[in-house]
Amino acid sequence: MAQAAETARTVILTVDDDPGVSRAVARDLRRRYGASYRIVRAESGESALDALRELKLRGDLVAVILADYRMPQMNGIEFLEQALDVYPGARRVLLTAYADTNAAIDAINVVDLDHYLLKPWDPPEEKLYPVVDDLLAAWRASDYRPVPSTKVVGHRWSARSSEVREFLARNQVPYRWYSSDEPEGRRLLAAAGADGQRLPLVITPEGAPLVEPDAPELAARVGLATTPTANFYDLVVIGGGPAGLGAAVYGASEGLRTVLVERSATGGQAGQSSRIENYLGFPDGVSGAQLTDRARRQATKFGAEILTAREVTALEVNGAARVVRFSDGSEIAAHSVILATGVSYRQLQAPGTADLTGCGVFYGSALTEAPSCQGHDVYIVGGANSAGQAAMYLSRGAKSVTLLVRGPDLSASMSHYLIQQIDEAPNISVRAGTVVEAAHGEGHLEQLTLRDTRTGHTELVDAQWLFVFIGAAPLTDWLGGTVLRDGDGFILAGPDLTPDGRPPAGWELDRPPYHLETNIPGVFVAGDARAESAKRVASAVGEGAMAVMLVHRYLEQS
Repeated sequence: MAQAAETARTVILTVDDDPGVSRAVARDLRRRYGASYRIVRAESGESALDALRELKLRGDLVAVILADYRMPQMNGIEFLEQALDVYPGARRVLLTAYADTNAAIDAINVVDLDHYLLKPWDPPEEKLYPVVDDLLAAWRASDYRPVPSTKVVGHRWSARSSEVREFLARNQVPYRWYSSDEPEGRRLLAAAGADGQRLPLVITPEGAPLVEPDAPELAARVGLATTPTANFYDLVVIGGGPAGLGAAVYGASEGLRTVLVERSATGGQAGQSSRIENYLGFPDGVSGAQLTDRARRQATKFGAEILTAREVTALEVNGAARVVRFSDGSEIAAHSVILATGVSYRQLQAPGTADLTGCGVFYGSALTEAPSCQGHDVYIVGGANSAGQAAMYLSRGAKSVTLLVRGPDLSASMSHYLIQQIDEAPNISVRAGTVVEAAHGEGHLEQLTLRDTRTGHTELVDAQWLFVFIGAAPLTDWLGGTVLRDGDGFILAGPDLTPDGRPPAGWELDRPPYHLETNIPGVFVAGDARAESAKRVASAVGEGAMAVMLVHRYLEQS
């Protein structure tokens, strides 16, 4: 049973220009191997190559190829030579007449032929099956590993390739990465008819090639939900970080028709963390990806919808409805809204960093790039927990990790347990009072200019990897003048709206705003986007749950 399951999508292909012979070969193969392998037949070399390219794009495996020698336009040897470029691991058999045996022997050196069979092959039990049995056994013993459904072909220093990999990884979409410089990457490009000038190439589970896809297209084609199932909900949660996921879990579990809208990938900044060690209930720590995946599955189990790669551009009030507008012009409405948009890392303003973003300069942990850092010197900008967690994670394989901190030490913004771990790590060093003055490189990061903020002294260092964790910029610009914010863009709520004891301008209810309620009744905020929030995973989850409790209170009194 294990072998049958393993080879369920594995192909044995036969090609012969004589339809009668083609059907006879396929018939004999199906009789013996049809329960475990797909038998694909073609009647010309060109059609067989088309079939192989389609199989390659779909991720199917090809174990054995049987080709007739005497075919017009493209003989069997010429076909196998080209088939070798698509499936180099497939075992190759040439069907020949007695008069063509010399050609078959010569083909052993041309296409690394595994076997040649003389026609007729009757009885197959004696002449065909023993040969194919041996070839299948040899193929199974080789490194023919099945690959995940989605494939990405890109370049190491392609910013868009890095973004696509990060998007798929954070959304828990299994994929396999192929460098466009490597043989298998070139085979996939050729099978898709792409020249490699525009990367990445994403090949969907159905075998459809997507060149430089944007996030909404990619999400839709790899099976992520992007379209709401209804026009009106009890609750719309905007943002899929810990606060948003917490709100979705509690909202859906308590009977509210809930939809969560995320512009990129659920998890927020916490989802990019390599290890969170101070979250309640996980004494051995938990990665942000694991925590996010569990929360997402928990939310969907209770019936919450999760929409990915949908950007919200406006929030409007229409009577008792709260209308959420998307960038494509569509909209949904709800009785209530929870703003859990979170924050993003501020951008380095040093010359050169903008051009090299995604090509050696990364914002956040970019865990998909970690394997490429093995044995290299890595620089990290930032002194908060996210920077410390990334330093510990990358230090496992990097030659060295250097934390660049503007302040005098780490104590102002990093948890004590992380500071202790960093002090004990032999390949992590901390350079206090140091900033990045400039980044240099042609096509990818090659050097950094570092400046000592106390002396003004600058130093040029070799660097291929720079990860940036500086400050928190709230993702609230799209709210415009609808929801009140402080000078830094963080959303004001509850008591912060009534510092003088009076309700905010335009407030029409005979009660003050609830604790997490904004200046718009029925619109709440939770997590890092709220002014004066704690910026911790546990507090964000708690605020998401508390916001749902206040939503219930609001709905009861509406």
